[in-house]
Amino acid sequence: MQIDIPAVHAELRAAFDAYETALINNDVDTLDRLFHDDARTIRYGIAENLYSHAEIAAFRAARPAQGLRRSLERTQITTFGSDAGVAMTLFRRTPGKLGRQSQTWIRTANGWRIVAAHVSVIND
Repeated sequence: MQIDIPAVHAELRAAFDAYETALINNDVDTLDRLFHDDARTIRYGIAENLYSHAEIAAFRAARPAQGLRRSLERTQITTFGSDAGVAMTLFRRTPGKLGRQSQTWIRTANGWRIVAAHVSVIND
């Protein structure tokens, strides 16, 4: 298996960047589209455990739209072969807190989609 094939890495980086832009702008349609539409898709959030695309979409629809801006640090994207990858990043939104985000992505017939995500916050 090849790790970080340049063209594949660039594709996943573009998908990750689209997710980040959608997140800070509360573009719920794009966020929903970037999660794999499947009952097995999981997102563990700061205060919620979401099992299925439907639960993730319901969370996004109900979430407040303000205070979403953040800065990223130490973003690392790694691809495995042509159809799988992970994206890990640190983020800052609240003074004194450090956020951590991990995403597992797969290539589907509809493009790159998140199948598992985890978000947590620790004291800085």
